[in-house]
Amino acid sequence: MTQNTNTAALSAAGVSVWLDDLSRDRIKSGNLQGLIDSRNVVGVTTNPTIFQGALSSGHAYDEQVDELAARGADVDSAIRTITTDDVRAACDIFADVFAASKGVDGRVSIEVDPRLAFDTDGTVAQAIELWKIVDRPNLLIKIPATEAGLPAITRVISEGISVNVTLIFSVQRYIAVMGAYLDGLRNANTAGHDLAKIHSVASFFVSRVDSEIDKRLEAIGTDAALALRGKAGIANARLAYAAYRDVFDGGAHTDVYAKLSSAGGNKQRALWASTGVKNPEYPDTMYITQLVGPDTVNTLPEKTLEAFADHGVLEGNRLDGLAADAQQVFDQLVAVGIDLDEVFGVLETEGVDKFVTSWQDLLVATTEKLQVAGGN
Repeated sequence: MTQNTNTAALSAAGVSVWLDDLSRDRIKSGNLQGLIDSRNVVGVTTNPTIFQGALSSGHAYDEQVDELAARGADVDSAIRTITTDDVRAACDIFADVFAASKGVDGRVSIEVDPRLAFDTDGTVAQAIELWKIVDRPNLLIKIPATEAGLPAITRVISEGISVNVTLIFSVQRYIAVMGAYLDGLRNANTAGHDLAKIHSVASFFVSRVDSEIDKRLEAIGTDAALALRGKAGIANARLAYAAYRDVFDGGAHTDVYAKLSSAGGNKQRALWASTGVKNPEYPDTMYITQLVGPDTVNTLPEKTLEAFADHGVLEGNRLDGLAADAQQVFDQLVAVGIDLDEVFGVLETEGVDKFVTSWQDLLVATTEKLQVAGGN
């Protein structure tokens, strides 16, 4: 199958295209393999909302739910079995990509229970459990970048487990995430783990930043405020990428990574998440086109992926050399009255809450399915 010209060009520009969706239907129908073959997709991310949608609709899981009900499985173990089976199957589909990229891509992510977002010990325990259950080297365990999540990231990396750090909204927190990763690599090296086998990405959310800040700019209502709509998310990501370069790619703070790199340690790549455009007034591919740069990942809803395949246009590297312009946007946001610290705090709280709600909905839906199956 021929690769799409636009997505092939995106990959050639240094962007790993990951799909932000997974379901049993997608796995069994061959759709996932088709996207690998035709859209340069080299990874998959999941989250509680994605699993809730997959399990709550259709009949792809009915047979397994029946089997679990017959065994007397409780709802938590049923969800764990169903989701890890899907992720393991996806890992197997991406095995060739994983091998060809020497472990950089071919990655599939699964998230710890979002109710553990503020529980360090609980997060670590479940991360280790999920790693053992899925039992695939191309797995990434998703851990939220809450304050409680930071030490969990270090401890899980220390165990030789690869991690996708999620729900990052501010550059300040992103810098802390990179520090947690490097601390984990150092500990893993001391413990004798092969650093070359440990990978990590840091998922920096984009469109949600614009949604929250645009709402505030519209409430302010001045010409200066309104002129800044749709600029914050990309500016924030560009500042994050500058921080990434500083730590991992020859910047002023690369000493720690340089030592770990010599022992086989990998860079923690920046991943752009929440890249589906929520405001229909904005170009539907802007969070792809405007965030192109080397050693990055863009995880895309299928609708956004298809939009880029259809009419996406590359404008070269849109990350390097633009930090000063991005900082100017932030300075202007502060000047018109945007409290950025408050914005990022709200986004983190809402991000965790949304995943917890999805998880609770998943629990309810799965409980109902188990009860129906048990009554048959």
